Amino acid sequence: MAERAALIALSQVTHIGPVRLGRLRDHFDSLDRAWLAPEQELRRVLDERACRAVLTARARIAPDEVLQEISKYGVDVVTVLEDAYPRILREIPGPPPVIYYRGSLPEKDEPTVAIVGTRRATSYGREATARIGSELAAAGITIVSGLAKGIDGCAHRAALDAGGRTIAVLASGVDIIYPPEHRQLADRIVESGALVSDYPPGTRPDAPNFPARNRLISGLALATIVVEAPSRSGALITVGFAADQGRDVYAVPGSILSPASEGTNRLLRQGATPLTAAAELLDDLKLTPAESPEPEQVAFPMTDEERSIYALVTAEPQHIDELAYSAGLTISSASALMTMLELKGLVANAGAQHFVATSMRPRSRSAKAT
Repeated sequence: MAERAALIALSQVTHIGPVRLGRLRDHFDSLDRAWLAPEQELRRVLDERACRAVLTARARIAPDEVLQEISKYGVDVVTVLEDAYPRILREIPGPPPVIYYRGSLPEKDEPTVAIVGTRRATSYGREATARIGSELAAAGITIVSGLAKGIDGCAHRAALDAGGRTIAVLASGVDIIYPPEHRQLADRIVESGALVSDYPPGTRPDAPNFPARNRLISGLALATIVVEAPSRSGALITVGFAADQGRDVYAVPGSILSPASEGTNRLLRQGATPLTAAAELLDDLKLTPAESPEPEQVAFPMTDEERSIYALVTAEPQHIDELAYSAGLTISSASALMTMLELKGLVANAGAQHFVATSMRPRSRSAKAT
């Protein structure tokens, strides 16, 4: 218990990371001894800057006080010294010594897959994320992402809406939700997954924290899927970490005309595995989908008029005027039909009356119960 408290306290000291913690433990046999060691002994292990930081910290706080402060936030903590530490994260080079979390960490053999991408997702990216994320979650895979706007948020929601688990890795303390508009989503995640960070409670989101937290996203996952990423994207940083950790990287092919897919398509040229359906990844990783009957997704069949215009809707946004013209309908008639299809979950308004098809499948009127 004393060493655990010392590890948590030392991990919060500036300039003390996994490497220096390892040196301290090797030299003093335990970190609680390192915490209490004379200055002269510390200088045999640490450089001047790190040694001064430790001396300043221990003059100001005690390890037990650090634990008490964490408990005030309602946050749980686990260290690399404990069996409860996620096994998959322990396997990466230099695993974070301390993890703070709210919710429940992945079980020992729980399969996890990361889904990442741009904050400025297109309707295609959102739909692809929703489809792949929900299929993976329905198969019993826990989805890992970063709670950001765009692809990250879509990935978390897809997992939750499918009744699955999801883990959000934050670039702040787990008591500070960023972006603020994802607070409700964060509350849902805690109920059936976890908010995770290696930053202590009270840490504000700061620009350098975001690339660093991407290492945890890939580290917590068997594989990383990039759905949409422009040529310069934080998602590509996650890919670099995944490669360093020996984890598989998948990329969802995108339009050659879309800037949002420039980075993703470049990953494919560089050797990332193309992904068009969750079943492909499940097969590659030798993961067996959870056996359950396929749910009936749409309660009401389409009318002939709805079917005629629905056949024209694709994954690419089309304006209502274009759909009306192609279907030989007036704008008002086409709008009424698209409203009904939207209520049935078959199409979505991507903005400014541009419609796309969703992953919902219509019930066939000819289908008969067996």
